[in-house]
Amino acid sequence: MSFGYNILGFGSGAAGAAPYNVQFLVVAGGGSGGNEHAGGGGAGGYRESPGTTAGSYTVSPLGVSPAAAITVSATPYAIVVGGGGTGGTNANDEGNDSSFSTITSAGGGGGGRDSANPCCGAGAGSNADNGGSGGGVGATAQNKPLVKGAGNTPSVTPPQGSDGAGPSTCTNSGGGGGGATAVGTASTTTTGAAGGAGGTSNITNTPTARATGGTGGPASSNGTGPSASANTGDGAAGAGGGPSDTGGGNGGSGIVILRYKFQ
Repeated sequence: MSFGYNILGFGSGAAGAAPYNVQFLVVAGGGSGGNEHAGGGGAGGYRESPGTTAGSYTVSPLGVSPAAAITVSATPYAIVVGGGGTGGTNANDEGNDSSFSTITSAGGGGGGRDSANPCCGAGAGSNADNGGSGGGVGATAQNKPLVKGAGNTPSVTPPQGSDGAGPSTCTNSGGGGGGATAVGTASTTTTGAAGGAGGTSNITNTPTARATGGTGGPASSNGTGPSASANTGDGAAGAGGGPSDTGGGNGGSGIVILRYKFQ
């Protein structure tokens, strides 16, 4: 789900005369984690202007041209903040898009379920989803390869995210979801693999990391995969491989931050 529309009005009152050059950070909702030896959810798409106007501040590596400041006029603008993907048994749910003006960030891809139940036995499983960042692949049987989620889907420049981790063997954990600035980590152990790194911006004058990929589910039980925090765009963790596991966690909702010179 998304959080609907918030209307931001730019006028010619106390804020000074329009037009304004608005710096932005638009992060979409993160993907859910998958179920059973599952991959972590991909982070929501991360798009940021370069921070060259409206005061100087430090941006992430993705905050470079051509994602320049947006010139706005004295009119209302609709803002959409995307919700995170919903976790649960057998679910790998994509996050929802966030947008402002001409900028849209794509929801993160859901993490994939393992290729069999029990792992390496007979069963279906699911590929990880594409998205702003791609979901990680669940543990994979030799005869049932699964596909990682592709990041930066749809493609924009600079890229809005990274791929999830590729397949691992059935005795290992799920792979990590992709993050804003790095691909997810492929699993080589029974411990859940880390998600890809997010982007850190100082647009609010406090360095804050957002859009980090979700952790892959461990080979052992972890109950329900932990959900990501709200307004981060982080991907959720995948569920483990134990009989008490109840599904992947929920992805973190996105966020839209705008910055412009007051006068």
